[in-house]
Amino acid sequence: MLNDINRSEDINYIKNACKHFMTITEHKLTVMDLCFKVGLVKQAFLHDLSKYSPEEFICGIRYYQGVRSPNAAQRLEKGYSSAWLHHKGRNKHHFEYWIDYSLTRGEGLVGMKMPLKYVLEMVCDRIAASKVYNKGNYTTDIPWEYYNKGPIPDKDIHKETRALLEKLLLMNKEKGEKKLLAYMRWLLKHPYIYEKTDLKNNTGSKKTLISAFRT
Repeated sequence: MLNDINRSEDINYIKNACKHFMTITEHKLTVMDLCFKVGLVKQAFLHDLSKYSPEEFICGIRYYQGVRSPNAAQRLEKGYSSAWLHHKGRNKHHFEYWIDYSLTRGEGLVGMKMPLKYVLEMVCDRIAASKVYNKGNYTTDIPWEYYNKGPIPDKDIHKETRALLEKLLLMNKEKGEKKLLAYMRWLLKHPYIYEKTDLKNNTGSKKTLISAFRT
């Protein structure tokens, strides 16, 4: 009986390992396709390589679900995700990577402005994840809807980074992926539009911040 249980557990482990490998590889290939179309060639190849490291891959096998990131399941069990803590510190397309102590006394930890190329990769990442987890049910609404399900605290992401992220996700929703990728290619060739934008004194609404970028 015990041998049967152990054999069953081994089989499930192998199945989960194969499924997890297929999921993260499908995601990586989808991100690569989007990044190539934008012009982020180096980032396309480097994207999410840490997911294949033991620190992340083993957790992915144990908490594999197939419909969402295994990090969520590990977080529910342990109160934190060791795989995510490892991942976010090695992948610059996550806004969490850019959280650091503010130069303003008393502000504590705040989100720094992300370089343009990583904001663009973040958008590719979010679209790819939505495609992989939703399969044939994917629509261009989903990345925007997922973003709004878990609002990012104002201190955790720089407001100019947030403005561009929201601009691009909304463009994907309202104008479609083809126009979004064309705009992202254009923006990559004109980085000053984002990098030189000064919104420090802009205290307007979310709509006002988004409108600071060319449509």
